[in-house]
Amino acid sequence: MATVKVYNQQGTAVGEEKLNDAVFGVAIKPEVVQQVVVAQQANSRKVVASTKDRSEVRGGGRKPWRQKGTGRARHGSIRSPLWRGGGITFGPTTDRNFSLKINKKVKRKAMAMGLTDKLLDKKLIVLDNLELAEGKTKKVFEILQNFKLRASKAAKSKTVDAKTEEKKTKTVFKPKNVLILSAKDDKVKLAARNIPKVEALNVNNLNLLSILKAEYLLAPIGVLKEIEKRLTAK
Repeated sequence: MATVKVYNQQGTAVGEEKLNDAVFGVAIKPEVVQQVVVAQQANSRKVVASTKDRSEVRGGGRKPWRQKGTGRARHGSIRSPLWRGGGITFGPTTDRNFSLKINKKVKRKAMAMGLTDKLLDKKLIVLDNLELAEGKTKKVFEILQNFKLRASKAAKSKTVDAKTEEKKTKTVFKPKNVLILSAKDDKVKLAARNIPKVEALNVNNLNLLSILKAEYLLAPIGVLKEIEKRLTAK
């Protein structure tokens, strides 16, 4: 079993915890991950483009002119696709279905691969607990600063040039994409929603796409144990 360090919200290591190899120690197969990602994106796709055929276009209730004797081509409705303002032939409709079926076991396996990848890359940060007294953005931002996922207040460094003169230069810091997992605490989601490149999810809404988009995964140990139970359930 893999062993990870457990930290408190101040960024101090407080112990170690073992993780289940069935979730955090599986072999990574890119083709399986790609299959689940494509299915998830297809299932979330909405039908936007929609056109009307000749039966849905307004008007055209009577024959525009009589069948014979006018010298013009015969027509039965001004809403024919041949007419300006008429129906569309073979246009996109709302009847289209982009959903793809994915087996439950394959989906669970792909999520385990995503979690394993975060663990191997040392991008999994495990907390002993994640509770906020109030849903303030400042609280979550301080936690991110403690783990160097956001620039700290003292983000300036001193350098010495060729003339041995000290000059203050700003340190260039690029914020990390972070996925925060919580048990059922809406305060965490409320506090993190205003921070760019940070997504807070309830453990019930965990999905592979969110895992792959995030560079770092921040979660309390209790949530990880809940994930292990769900992904290994038969």
